[in-house]
Amino acid sequence: MGSDVSRTARKAAKHPAIKRLAKPGFAARGVLYALLGVLALQVAFGDGGSADKSGAIHLVASQPLGEVLLWVMAVGLTALTLWQLGEAIFGRPEVRERVESAARAVVYTLLVISIVSLLLWGTKTASTDSQSKDATSAVFELPGGQVLVGLAALGLIGLGGYWVYEGWTQKFMKDMFVTNLKAARLVPKLGTAGYIARGIIAVTAGILIGRSAITYDPDKAVGIDGALKSLVELPIGPVVLAMVAVGLILFAVYCFAEARWHRV
Repeated sequence: MGSDVSRTARKAAKHPAIKRLAKPGFAARGVLYALLGVLALQVAFGDGGSADKSGAIHLVASQPLGEVLLWVMAVGLTALTLWQLGEAIFGRPEVRERVESAARAVVYTLLVISIVSLLLWGTKTASTDSQSKDATSAVFELPGGQVLVGLAALGLIGLGGYWVYEGWTQKFMKDMFVTNLKAARLVPKLGTAGYIARGIIAVTAGILIGRSAITYDPDKAVGIDGALKSLVELPIGPVVLAMVAVGLILFAVYCFAEARWHRV
């Protein structure tokens, strides 16, 4: 009985329809990163808007035919979630890659929930800063909460460092099969810029959450929005943030390339 259930689940995860719909899911992710990059550019040049994925979703909703696009994105991201779950459960034998797939599935699930909640009930998702502050405050209430927050910060810094490494070494290309010669030269460069930009954001957020753990102050915890805005405070900060923003936009183009050439 258990083996039958396992075979059925495996078939469902590997169903051609899921694989076909996962392709638009990559494109939907690209739309979000493109808008996130635009919002980050606005912050770099003095506009204090919300520069995170919730801000990007609301920006899509405000455009003509925005609701239609959000529904398309929700379907694509749902398929991408199911595909990643299949990879986590039935994919490659490496534990690290299964964990990565599971983590992506969680992120995509939260994005789908945010989009559908906005479409059906008009519920606006809280910024990543608010979510990070609430989560940090809740963890502080647990036994050893300060240590747990510190470990989470170290984990986020480690993730950011890994993304920078993955971008620099172009390991992300292992699942890409680019058939066009010009694109084969361009796509790795797009991915490198994008992974390094994402890594910088994750490391920055991890450092700020670590500061929150040291000072025992949940208000110092940040998400994507706070991490991006904190970069402005650095020497030549607006230039640094503008470069990160461009990296996010280039990563969006890489996501569109994934929609065409990523193996699923």
